[in-house]
Amino acid sequence: MSTNFLRAAQSTFRQSIYRPAHFAPLRQFHTTLPKMTVHNLTTAEEFKAAVKDNKVVMLDCFATWCGPCKAIAPILAKHSNDEQFKDIFFAKIDVDDLPELSQELGITAMPTFMIFTDGNETPAEKLVGANPNALVTLLKNHTPAA
Repeated sequence: MSTNFLRAAQSTFRQSIYRPAHFAPLRQFHTTLPKMTVHNLTTAEEFKAAVKDNKVVMLDCFATWCGPCKAIAPILAKHSNDEQFKDIFFAKIDVDDLPELSQELGITAMPTFMIFTDGNETPAEKLVGANPNALVTLLKNHTPAA
C-alpha cells in the first residue's frame, strides 16, 4: 500500500514540475476555426455571389498541379487571418474545375490574384505570379478604410 502511495506522490510531483498548475487550464490547440479563411469557390454562381455580397474580394486563381500556387497558398491563408485585412473576402478557384470562368476572367498563368471591388465583376487589379511582397502591396492598396 505504501508503494502505491509513493508512486502516486511521485507522479503528482513529476506533473507539477513539468506542468505547473497555472498552465493546467490552458489549451495548447484551437478548437474552432479562425473567423477569416480562404473560401474555395466551386461554381461561377458562388463567385458572382461573393463579388456581389462583399465590398472587396481577393480571388486566388490556382491549379492543383501548380508548384508556385502550392508555395504561396499558406502565405495567402496567413494574410486572410491578419487583422489588417479583416474586411477583405478571400476566395480561390481551381482553374481546371472552372475553365469557363477562368477564360472569362482572362487567366493566362497561375497563380493569378485578382481584386474585385464594390460588386464589379471586372477586376480592379491583377497580379500574376507567386510574389509575396507584391501580394501584400496589392492587399494593402485595396484594404477598405475603417
